[in-house]
Amino acid sequence: MYPDRVVSGMRPTGALHLGHYHGALKNWVKLQSELPCLFFVADWHALTTHYDDPSVIETSTWEMVIDWLAAGVDPSQSTLFIQSRVPEHAELHLLLSMATPLGWLERVPTYKDQQEKLADRDLATYGFLGYPLLQAADVLIYRASQVPVGEDQIPHIEMMREISRRFNHLYGKEKGFEEKAREAVKKLGSKRSKLYQELRTQFQEQGNEEALEQAKAMLDDAQNLSMIDRERLFGYLEGSRKLILTEPQALLTEASRLPGLDGAKMSKSYGNAIALREDKDSVTKKVRTMPTDPQRVRRTDPGDPGKCPVWQFHRVYSDDAVRQWVDKGCRSAGIGCLECKQPVIDAILAEQQPMLERAQQYIDDPSLVRAIIADGCDTARKLAQDTMRDVREAMGLGY
Repeated sequence: MYPDRVVSGMRPTGALHLGHYHGALKNWVKLQSELPCLFFVADWHALTTHYDDPSVIETSTWEMVIDWLAAGVDPSQSTLFIQSRVPEHAELHLLLSMATPLGWLERVPTYKDQQEKLADRDLATYGFLGYPLLQAADVLIYRASQVPVGEDQIPHIEMMREISRRFNHLYGKEKGFEEKAREAVKKLGSKRSKLYQELRTQFQEQGNEEALEQAKAMLDDAQNLSMIDRERLFGYLEGSRKLILTEPQALLTEASRLPGLDGAKMSKSYGNAIALREDKDSVTKKVRTMPTDPQRVRRTDPGDPGKCPVWQFHRVYSDDAVRQWVDKGCRSAGIGCLECKQPVIDAILAEQQPMLERAQQYIDDPSLVRAIIADGCDTARKLAQDTMRDVREAMGLGY
């Protein structure tokens, strides 16, 4: 119904590290050449856990955008913007909250999980409970078809789909809808009209999902339909409702295999991270002092790569030949731990070099970053306003 579109965001809570690069940014760079992408700084989301100390948000926002640009996110291919600069996100969040059952929010797996993990913070706030709904608004407002996420975020996407479905069911009523839909069917031409009716019947009477997909593909190809007629026919396929919000799909991203320097999850707060734009000496020192297999007390002791955090880095950064050299050398004590670490150091520095070069122009002239974000906010806001016009009208607020 609406064009394919990807939406994703990150919270500005500090400098990005290599875990962010391998877990998300690398995928963003790939996606931007395949589909229209909107990437946003989720500054309101940062307040759900850091509401008592918002001082870090502004600095982190601009640093994070430079990190994105350094990683290869291209503003000529993607739309980069800041969530709070598009107030329609908040309006849609408010309107969706009117009809979202409380139980839906309480059952999101990360709700209790995060409360336990961040036990030192008071997270008994509406903002924290409601953040999956704000997250839904962030995506639904752009009628995004795909959201790149890791497996742990799939329940959030499922909830977005349920919210979209519930909204369309409650508010997708249009006066004289069936009559208008039947008129729109005629515009398909006799052959396509007949096929559309057959596929609609197959889906509605027999629940044939294949028929539904075939009908949707046919509508996508129909050149002579206006956007509103196409929207009606999509809704008519599934019932007697107009589809106002799109149900997004989870675009599963490969889980990052890059742990922290100590083998646990890479995180700045754990002190085990390498920043995206860290200087050469610091990277070298951090990798050289990484813990290794505890069995290798002396240089002559054989080790097991599977028990060594450095091996996880080799799995990401080294080719087969280097990995074989490491595996053999470690198990036979043929190489020492510092020798084993050197290819990792070289590979990280080689990966960071183009990032440092790309970042430099934005560090030298911060107004370039401001201009990219200003343009992105304008583009995002126009799309958001289009959706909100339809949402307000559907909810009886279009006066």
